[in-house]
Amino acid sequence: MAQLDLKDLEILDAVYKTRSVSLAVEKVGLSQPSISIRLRRLRKHFRDPLFVRTSQGMQPTPRADALIPSIHQALSLFDDSLRRFVAFDAPTSERKFKICMTDVGQNVVLPGLLMRIKAIAPAVRIDVLNLNAEAPRLLESGDADIALGYTLDIQAGFYQQALLEDHFVCMVSRRHPRIRTRLTRKQFEAEEQIDVVTRGTGHWLLYKALEDAAVARRVAVRVPSFLGLAQIVAHTELLALVPARMGKMLERAGPVRTLPAPIRLPSYVVKQYWHERYHRDPGNIWLRGVISALYDGLRSQ
Repeated sequence: MAQLDLKDLEILDAVYKTRSVSLAVEKVGLSQPSISIRLRRLRKHFRDPLFVRTSQGMQPTPRADALIPSIHQALSLFDDSLRRFVAFDAPTSERKFKICMTDVGQNVVLPGLLMRIKAIAPAVRIDVLNLNAEAPRLLESGDADIALGYTLDIQAGFYQQALLEDHFVCMVSRRHPRIRTRLTRKQFEAEEQIDVVTRGTGHWLLYKALEDAAVARRVAVRVPSFLGLAQIVAHTELLALVPARMGKMLERAGPVRTLPAPIRLPSYVVKQYWHERYHRDPGNIWLRGVISALYDGLRSQ
């Protein structure tokens, strides 16, 4: 093997990230046998196994660990150079974008986003990933294009754009036997509640406000997301604190109602985030514009 080419670097990067030859197929665009053949040649070239099969997948050797920063740098330089010259044509593009979103975003924003993309870029595909602690790494590596939410742990090298301000309201069943059109603090503290423990929706601000106000909550159940929350509230006497825009949407769709909280709760700003590596990428620019326009429409509602 006289020299390495770009595909060799992509194979090493893909196997390193996925810890699997079969999972590297989609990233590299070669068949599994072709990747295996190239990997054998790379092992011979570097005189090292590079990846060893274990119960946790294909684990890199120290030699592979040492190579990967230079491989990332080389791929980044080529990727940035190429992207500057490749236009993005939405009506004909078949590109797949990956968006990290909260479950609130999946409820409130995703349906409208998919409808809009279908109308202007019918062959574009969307993969939705949960917004979690891995989001910054995914944005940096290119395994995610955009992240939507609040208080992403942003370091240097990321851009962000404010999209929408939201706040929390109380959601109860329309058939609640004690709560009608108004909720007092005494009722709020007396009723059992659902606590939604999720990421990217300003919950730490909510908890701080409740603590500062010395509110005594009777939390009966904790759930990890807002998905399915309306069904629980509709068929129980439990209260839940939810983002106002999602609460209004659920109110229109089911037997729940939203009421102002009986204490002062802070608002928070939903943002979209992207890494500086893809700041000038035409496709990323297009997607950011579509998302921004969609949130402009939500603000006017």
